[in-house]
Amino acid sequence: MNRRSGPRGPALVVIDMINTYDHEDADLLLPSARRVVPVLAELIDRARGADVPVIYANDNFGVWRSHHGELVDTALARPHADLIEPIRPDDESLFVVKARHSVFYETPLSYLLWRLGVGHVVLTGQVTEQCVLYSALDAHIRHLEVTVPEDAVACIHPHLASAALEMMRRNMGARIVTAKEIDFTRPFPGPPVGAAH
Repeated sequence: MNRRSGPRGPALVVIDMINTYDHEDADLLLPSARRVVPVLAELIDRARGADVPVIYANDNFGVWRSHHGELVDTALARPHADLIEPIRPDDESLFVVKARHSVFYETPLSYLLWRLGVGHVVLTGQVTEQCVLYSALDAHIRHLEVTVPEDAVACIHPHLASAALEMMRRNMGARIVTAKEIDFTRPFPGPPVGAAH
């Protein structure tokens, strides 16, 4: 696969969207996830079309023998498969299994991004006020630029999600945009003027 090289290349990171939605707070999360999935599906298609790496970083739900194929198959066999099918990984997608909130914690993601020449991560998925927030912080302290399309992240508590997006913008220099503002065919910008670093 021909990957974009160079220190400023982007990657699209899809967080915890391969999900059975049978966990605590799922009823609060589902309406937001339903709004996000069509936006995210279109964003994934555009990233693939621009040959930008699409990396799924997904919780293993405490099943330490699980692998990405099993996670996808399990989610597709559950009642909310309609939320998985439009965004399911293809044969070119990369997959990192995680066990805690951040996509970087005890995973090979940092090394993978370095090997791909990625300097800018576009964080999508769920949930905004938990895994997306902590992943943005971990990306920031690794000197990666961060973009978060606010319509491609799902939340449990909207007021906490709004606060989390503001924290990412103010404290981590993240660019908070809409999915339509992301153009994978053009060079990604540096940090916003005045952003903390």
